[in-house]
Amino acid sequence: MTEEPPTTVWQLRRATVDDVDAIMAIERSTFATDAWSERSMRSEVRSEHTYYLVAFDPEHPERIDAYAGLLAPRGAAEGDIQTIAVAEPARRRGLGRTLMLALVGEARKRGAREVFLEVRADNPGAQTLYGELGFEDIGVRPHYYQPDDVDAIVMRLVVPRPETTTA
Repeated sequence: MTEEPPTTVWQLRRATVDDVDAIMAIERSTFATDAWSERSMRSEVRSEHTYYLVAFDPEHPERIDAYAGLLAPRGAAEGDIQTIAVAEPARRRGLGRTLMLALVGEARKRGAREVFLEVRADNPGAQTLYGELGFEDIGVRPHYYQPDDVDAIVMRLVVPRPETTTA
């Protein structure tokens, strides 16, 4: 019988520059050959046009288990999921989905009608998740991820309008 991973309820909060060291630790372990630079990440987290989240276990708020970022200037019709990564021990427990839904919600608040992303062609797990969330393949960027020489699949989500119901 397979043992179930412990249940964790993560909290999300807006990332700050103080989180960049923890974000970079996950970035480097997840994207070993093509990690962003610390300088680029700092710039992203600081920008008024981006929205970066970190996820943490409330019992261990000092430990960041995941992060994700959105580029969506207020009033722009389009947004772009810049990056998302979940630390190995926290994977396959719904945290990536939670982060993605939060970013799509923020894109909607900022006025985006479409959200785009690139995903490695050799990452079927992420492709499946994005497809389940409504993203559709719209193209390929050959040789996008270097130095691995891996294509990027470009995906698009038409941002769903919020649904309201009467009680």
